[in-house]
Amino acid sequence: MKSVALHSLGCKVNRYETDVMGQKLQESGYNIVTFDEKADVYIINTCSVTSIADHKSRQMLHRAKRKNPEAVVVACGCYVETDKEGVKADDSIDLIVGNNKKAEIVEILRDYFDKKEEQTGLKVDKLLGGESMTEINDPAQEYERMELKSMPGHTRAYIKIQDGCNQFCSYCIIPYARGRIRSRDEAEILCEVRKLAADGCREIVLTGIHISSYGLDKGESALLSLLQKLNDIEGIDRIRLSSLEPRIITEEMAEGMAALPKVCPHFHLSLQSGSNDTLKRMNRHYSAEEYAESVRLLRKVYDKPAITTDIIVGFPGETKETFEESRKFAEDIDFYEMHVFKYSPRKGTVAAKMEDQLTDREKTARSNVLLTMTKEQSKRYRESFIGATEKVLWEDFETIDGKEYLIGLTTRYIRIAVPKDKAEELGIKSGDITEHTFNSFLRDDTLLI
Repeated sequence: MKSVALHSLGCKVNRYETDVMGQKLQESGYNIVTFDEKADVYIINTCSVTSIADHKSRQMLHRAKRKNPEAVVVACGCYVETDKEGVKADDSIDLIVGNNKKAEIVEILRDYFDKKEEQTGLKVDKLLGGESMTEINDPAQEYERMELKSMPGHTRAYIKIQDGCNQFCSYCIIPYARGRIRSRDEAEILCEVRKLAADGCREIVLTGIHISSYGLDKGESALLSLLQKLNDIEGIDRIRLSSLEPRIITEEMAEGMAALPKVCPHFHLSLQSGSNDTLKRMNRHYSAEEYAESVRLLRKVYDKPAITTDIIVGFPGETKETFEESRKFAEDIDFYEMHVFKYSPRKGTVAAKMEDQLTDREKTARSNVLLTMTKEQSKRYRESFIGATEKVLWEDFETIDGKEYLIGLTTRYIRIAVPKDKAEELGIKSGDITEHTFNSFLRDDTLLI
């Protein structure tokens, strides 16, 4: 029996695909081991969203080969798509598997080992004569059918509902790595979620490369309709959405989601900049005013919804004035959390060739301003729930300052802790959903019952 270790880098879509590959390999007879163990096969599901992500992907591939020089090291995912020649030339990599080919991992590995046996002493073609990759940017590409058959964790499962992106933001390579939008069949999603609910799943997170596009390739937006059907599935208590495009939040969408009790009042609306000038150069398809209206609609129908976002600082051409516009906008919106990124030029994108690139010193200074702001905003938002009574989905134990706590999350994604001895006294365990009043901070990012 061959052993295999899998490692996922980057987004939740990669995590879902890695979980599915692991299950397929286990079903076919492979022994799944941790990435730190010596294995016969190492599979790294790579990321290419930034140049740093490329570097991390290479690091993990090289680390695998160092761990066992005789192992078959498999590179799959986005880095494979964006640097085909670099991957082909990398001696640490034995096999290349492109996006839209991961569902065939068992068959691809079987072909590789067959060829290796036939060609004793010779190197096997990393692409198996082109069989392990497909032309991802071909508009005729269909959604790659994958299914998660059992729970990968204690309480939560990521559910991939679509792939691809048609947005072509000027700083982003992902549309070229993932291809055009492709929506998963609704019936397959519902079937998968019902099985996971029967397996003990309490919460699902809908994920994809651009989930706001769900259904558009088949004629019209179908995200709200999907949510309505998922809301009716017995055993699922919570439904979360990964990153959303602000434009999808219309009055109809906001009211439709608010009418579904299982949809969590936690929305990640990607902003990137609060300056219209910068948004235009980023090729984002909304204005700061339209973004603010989306937030207003959510706050109209939900009580204190958790609004989180991403912001890029130091984008080419961002002046002191446009950064201040962005800073002031973020201050006025008053996010629960901001994920702040310093702009990093990505080879192959429009923005990498733009003039007026900023220095790292300028980017760091601006990043620090927003990081200080989000720390204050986040603490203030959490503080507003001290004395409140909310339901908590309990997940895992964690040691904090030498003491063990059971950690859980509210529907608004606020971390809650209960000391292990108190959890045992109350009969609380991982996977339970129980209601509690929050008394104080354990630390800045965690409330205590």
